[in-house]
Amino acid sequence: MPTDASAAGALPRYFVRPCLLLLLREQPAHGYDLLERLRPLGLRRLDPGGLYRALRALEREGLVHSAWEPSHGGPDRRRYELTRAGMEELHAQAKAIAAGRETLGVFLSRYEEFVSLAQAGQPAVSR
Repeated sequence: MPTDASAAGALPRYFVRPCLLLLLREQPAHGYDLLERLRPLGLRRLDPGGLYRALRALEREGLVHSAWEPSHGGPDRRRYELTRAGMEELHAQAKAIAAGRETLGVFLSRYEEFVSLAQAGQPAVSR
């Protein structure tokens, strides 16, 4: 039975939010720039529509502010920057991700123990 996380290295759907907050903490940016900068964070298949929906949601929540900026040789572009509330949310999200990492570490340790025992032909340990 396939799940959203069945693909190798799948990230939770909500992960785009803390990533956008982090990137905007590093520097204010336009949407296309953010789309490119999300790739090294593991968000390679995010479509532009999804990105702009996420940015609008962050702006509605007061975590991000945007303003139109003239573009050289093209249409005006919206420039996004982090607000003080966005910075606080970034800190909260980072704490939640760190707690999740701990939980995943416990899971992976127990899984690796199970695999090791199975490969050695020993029964799994009951906890």
